Formats: sequence, C-alpha cells, structure tokens
Amino acid sequence: MTAFMAYKAKDVEMTYDFAKVVSQDDPDMVYFNRFHDQFGEDGNVLVAGMQDSSVYELANFKHLSNLSKNLNDVEGVTAVISLPNLINISKDTVERKFTTSKIFEPFPQDQKQLDSLLKKVRELHFYDGQIINQKTGATLLAITVDPAYLNSSRRASVMNNIMTLTDDFSAKTKIKLHLAGLPFVRAIMTTKVADEMKLFLLLALVVTGVTLYLSFRSLSAVVFPLLIISLAVIWVLGTISLMGYKISLLTGLIPAIIVVIGVPNSTYLLATYHQEFRKHGNQVLAMARVISKLGLVIFINNATTAIGFIVFMFTDIAILYEFGVVAGVNTFVTFLLSIILVPAVFIYLKPPTEKQLKHLDARTLTKLLEFMDYLVLKKRGLIYGFTLALVVLGSWGVYKMKAVSYMVDDLPEESSVNKDLQFFEHHFNGVMPLEIVVNTGQRQGVLKLPNLRKMEELENFLQTQPILTTPISIVGLVKTATQSFYNGDESSFRLPDNTERNFIFSYLAKQPKAETQKLLRNFVDSTGQEARISLKVADVGSQELDSLIINKIKPEIRKIWGGDDVKITEEGNTMNFTRADSDRKQSVSLTGTTLLFIKGNQYLIDSLGSSLLQAFVAVILIVVFLFRTSKSVIITLIPNMIPLLIVGGFMGFFNIALKPSTALIFTIALGITVDNTVHFLAYYRHELVANGFNVMKAISTSIVEAGTSMIYTTVTLFFGFGIFAFSEFGGTKALGVLMALTLLIALFTNLIVLPALLVSFDKGKYIHESDAPIEDYDELYTQDAEELNEALSEDIKKTTNLDTEKKGEV
Repeated sequence: MTAFMAYKAKDVEMTYDFAKVVSQDDPDMVYFNRFHDQFGEDGNVLVAGMQDSSVYELANFKHLSNLSKNLNDVEGVTAVISLPNLINISKDTVERKFTTSKIFEPFPQDQKQLDSLLKKVRELHFYDGQIINQKTGATLLAITVDPAYLNSSRRASVMNNIMTLTDDFSAKTKIKLHLAGLPFVRAIMTTKVADEMKLFLLLALVVTGVTLYLSFRSLSAVVFPLLIISLAVIWVLGTISLMGYKISLLTGLIPAIIVVIGVPNSTYLLATYHQEFRKHGNQVLAMARVISKLGLVIFINNATTAIGFIVFMFTDIAILYEFGVVAGVNTFVTFLLSIILVPAVFIYLKPPTEKQLKHLDARTLTKLLEFMDYLVLKKRGLIYGFTLALVVLGSWGVYKMKAVSYMVDDLPEESSVNKDLQFFEHHFNGVMPLEIVVNTGQRQGVLKLPNLRKMEELENFLQTQPILTTPISIVGLVKTATQSFYNGDESSFRLPDNTERNFIFSYLAKQPKAETQKLLRNFVDSTGQEARISLKVADVGSQELDSLIINKIKPEIRKIWGGDDVKITEEGNTMNFTRADSDRKQSVSLTGTTLLFIKGNQYLIDSLGSSLLQAFVAVILIVVFLFRTSKSVIITLIPNMIPLLIVGGFMGFFNIALKPSTALIFTIALGITVDNTVHFLAYYRHELVANGFNVMKAISTSIVEAGTSMIYTTVTLFFGFGIFAFSEFGGTKALGVLMALTLLIALFTNLIVLPALLVSFDKGKYIHESDAPIEDYDELYTQDAEELNEALSEDIKKTTNLDTEKKGEV
C-alpha cells in the first residue's frame, strides 16, 4: 500500500495561485469572478522600478529601451509599458481624427533630443504617477504576464527569464532595479514553500531522531520509529495527489507536522514497554501489556489530535478543507502504522539492555517529577493562585490582541521583496491591485458627461489618499483626448464641456474600430455601460484598508451618486443607487485581488474561531464517551484552556497579530494537548483501582509513571514544532514558536494543575460505569494480566527453539 502511495506521490504538484479563501457564494466573490470574466486578470502585472537620474542619459536610456523590447519577447509576457515605448495621441486636422505614435520613435540620436522628448512626456499628465513620478524622478516598467503561465509550473521560467534580463540591465548600467507585483510575490512564495517543505521535513526527522536517542539511548529506538514515520510522510504526499489537491503554504507543512505528532506514538509505546520490561524481564509480555494498556489511550490521543484538523473540513474554504482532510486522515494512518509496526519490530529485536533502561532513572527527570508531586500534594493553594494570576494576565493580553493581515504578511521585513515593495509605496503609493467598477445603468452611458464628471469627482478624491496610486480609467483617456485636441496644452488636460464634447467625440468616432476597441477594452465593457477605475494600493494591512474603504471611499461614493431622491442599497462591496423617478439602477462596486485577499483572511479567522469551538465540543464528546462523567469533562477542559489563554495573552502583549497562520495554532494545539490529559486520566483511573482508591497514592504513581512518557513526548513535540521558527514566512515562524510554547505550558498544566484538581475534587469513590469504554480497558488490564502472563509464557515455551536449560529460564 505504501508503494502504491509512493507511486501516486510522484505526481504531486505545487499550487501557483493565491488560495481562494472566500466562499464562492459570497456576493463579493461572485462579483470578483464576474469582473474577471469582463475585464480580465487584475493581478498579473509585474513592475520593475528605478530611481536614478543616470537612466535619463542617452546610453542608459538606450539600454532601458532594449530591456523593454527584450522583456516583450519573453514567452508568457503579453505586454510591456515603459518610458521608451510610451504612446502620444495627436490631432489630425485633415482627417479630423486622432492618431497615435510612439514618443521615442525615431530613437533620439543625442542627449538634447532625448531631453526634449522627456519634457514632452512630463507634459502628458496621463502618465504622471503611472509610469513616471515627476517629483522624485522614479520610473517603472509594467510587465503584463499571461495568466495561463502564472497559474502553472511555467511561472518559474517566465520569472527567471524576466529576472535574468533585469539583472543584465543593472550590470550594464549600474542602476538598481526593484521588482514587485503579485506575479513576483507569488513566484517567490511558491519557490520558498517548495524549499521549506523539504527543509522542514529533513529537520523534523533529525530533531525527532536526536530527541529519541537522548530519551532511549538506543539506535533501534531512533531508526525504526523514523522509518515508520517516513512511511506516513509518503502516505501524506500520496493522499494529496489522490485527492487531486496541490501543495500550498498550509498543505506543505503537513509532512513535517506528521513527523512531529507521529513520533510521540512511538515514544509512548517504547517508554511504557521499557517500564514493563524492567518489572519482569519478559519481552513478549511487556509488549502485550503495552498494547492492552495503551492501545485505546493512544487511539484516543490520535483521535483528539485528528479533531484539531478534521474540524477544518466543516468550513467552505478550500485551503482549510484540504488541510483538514489530508492532516486528519493521515493522523489515523500514522496511528495504525505505529500501533502495528512498533510492537512487531521490537518483538523481533533484542530486548532493551540495562544501559537503555537507565533513562527511567534519569536523576533530573526523577527530581522534576518528585517536585511536581510535592507541589500537587502539599502546595495546591500556591498552584491555584499562580494559575489564576496567569489566567488574568492572559485574559488581559487576549483583550489587547489585534487581527491584522497583509498581502505579503508571511515574508520577513528585511527580505528583498519587502524592501522593493517599500520602494514602490514611497514613489508610486503601492502596487497591490484595487478596482472600482461604475455601472451607469444604460448602454453607452460611460461616455455621457454627467457620468464622466461623477467618475472624475471620485478619482480626484482618490488621489488625495496617500496609500492609493493615481487612478487610470476612461476619464483619463478622455482628458488626454481633450489635451491632444488642443495640441498638447497642459492646461487642457480636463474633461470637455458640452460644446467641446461633440468635436472631440467626433474625432474619436473616426478612429478605426479595432484600434478603439483595443484602447477601451481594459476600461469599458463591450456595451459601454460599465467603466473600470483601476488603481493600486499600498500593503498597509487589513485594518487600515478596511478603514479607508468603510470610512472614506464608500461615504464619498454615496455623496457623489446619492441624493435626497436616491435609494441606496448595499450588497457586499457593491452600492446600488435608484432614483425615485426612474427604474434605472446605477451601481458602484469595489473589487480586486487585494480586497478579496484581505476579506479572505478575515473569513479564515472567523472560520478558525468556529473550528476551535467545534474542536472543544468534539473533545467534550470524546471525554464523555470514555468516562461517562461530567466531572471528567470539566477536569479535562480546564488544563487545556489555560495554555490557549496564556498563549493568546502572549500574542497580545508581544504584538503578534491574529491572522490565519496564528489562529490555526489554537485548534491544532487543543487537539494535541488533550492527548496528555486523556493519557494521565486513564493512567490515574487504573492506579486508583490498583491502590485501593487512595487518591494521593494514585496521583503520586501517575505523575511519576505517566509523567515520564508525557515529558518525552512534549520535548519531542516542542523541538519538532520549534524547527518552524527557522522559516522565512512570518506566519510559519509564529506557528512554530507559539505551538512549542503552548505544548510546554500544557505539559505543566497537565502534570500540576490537573493532578491538583483531582486531589481537591476526587473523593476516591469508585463509581462503576459499565458502558464506559475506559472501564473495559481497566478491567482487561487489571483482571486479565496474570492470565495473559501465563498464556504468553506457555506460548514462548512451546515456540522458542532453545535448549532445555534456557527454556527453564524462560
């Protein structure tokens, strides 16, 4: 079966587009898809910018011109707009039409000609803030990439070819180029996801291997668990391929996560196996007792861990659903591989030596467990007081926690991508796409002056916002036509009046139809009813962008299109305007990849909140199923809620924003930390019976015996998740650090707070619950242990080919 999964795993692919995390039924998502069908991709423009006056020297300007031509020839690039290939519109008075020509053709032969043509560019206001910043002298190249290449493995070759050409330009001219835009960010992130998946898988195997060796001092206790967990990783990749999914930022973490959460299965089994073997020296009996003693507990542990993933399957967000399916299914696969193969392998291996059993008497570990036992039995007031203080402090921190997400949130601030992004935000106010679509409510309504003036009024307002670029739309084209009608006079860059409109539009009407359609298709729909206002926004985060849209842009739109006799309704980010004396409806819609990405992150956070609640409910149901008592539910939840609250407080105090990657921690951590609680409660229940219902004695024994394996597994998990701190993605780094911190806190709440609660509230009265699964587990272990011992001993005598003397020893 593993060979088959390995065969399927070879077909696994990377995802090359931003995850669609907004429900397809959401009104903003419905409109965004319609926008794409109508106007095309909005996030397929890569920009290369520079601020160096030497680029306006003739030799360097020629290199810039060659760069533009070479970029245009790259397979997958559909268009390049740059300073050397800008278009000028002029008036042909003979034919009474506008003609277009390239400003820098023929190419200037000396510096004087170049300076003259550059002056002409500066007089064309249409390009100011788009291609050139006249205040700072910065200029850029806008490179449009075919979406078919962006969303496939061909993306890498396109980006590599573009970067090769830009690097060559920088080498020749000594001018630094800055690259940004969604195609570039996606390419960088896709490459890093692939690299980090391999890195973290290797690191997870190394770290867990080292912790296993330090725990058991045995190569076999390292090699075989890692081999078994490697089989589980193959199953993960095979599952992704079989399900038709692709490796994303989330699913790329699953192989390493499976290693980290899978090794504790082996740790529990081997630690208990060593404890049992040291009691009587019978290898087969020791492993048989391990299975009967831990089989149900480890299954429940894996079930609660899986719950942390499976709850994501109840969202309608594809990236979360896929993560939940793959991680949830393979958590159970890991359990089956461990519970079958670990006993089978270690029965065949030689029994553990005294050296390998020394870890059970580790002085540091023993002293730590004895200290915990002392606190639980003698200092419960101190425990409760300290815990209460932490809860209060954590609650305060949670109150301070903020939910903020950015388009390039996961990349470190010092990365070249962020530095280049800051360049464009400084000189051009940003590069992240934001779109506004105006529906005039009538065919050819876009070219009516009242509608153009409303759009102009909105654009004038948008230009006052420091985080928005200069808008580009049909308004700018009409203004440019007016300027051209008056032979390039700078003061004529404006909308025409009613008289001028007839002359100017008569010139436009004589343009060849194909040329007109080519000019307008990016800004006006085929019916002339809808107009697109395209602009870019700085990556300022979800809070500031939401504030801009809700508190500034939307009120301005209401003011421009509204009125006393206008009924205004809203559906998502679309505002509808209907006049009382007309049934014609106009609308203004805000859309674009940036808005959908920000909304998607908020959607994710909300979904993760409901997933956490579902996980709590599922954990409660499992505990009720196991123990059939309400007291067990309360005692289970308290030590597992405290770590989540403390970590939430930690995030608030250290300004770690709540975003999809950090919100993910709480649900996964709950599923994992409950393992220790169930393990301890099951052990305590058995020891309570074995010690004549003496609570104090049962607690002491449980802390020492269950605590050993709990500490081993937590240490393994701590360092296993800690490897994610080395990620270049901020979200992955936070996931690793916060998960490690949560698990460490949960270890102490389960070994100190949980036992203290049991001592305080468990009276040692045994209530037999005949239908509780844990009862059968207890009874099997306590009543049948001796029969099992005898049966196995007889079986060994019959089947082992030893001489008579050694048989007697057995």
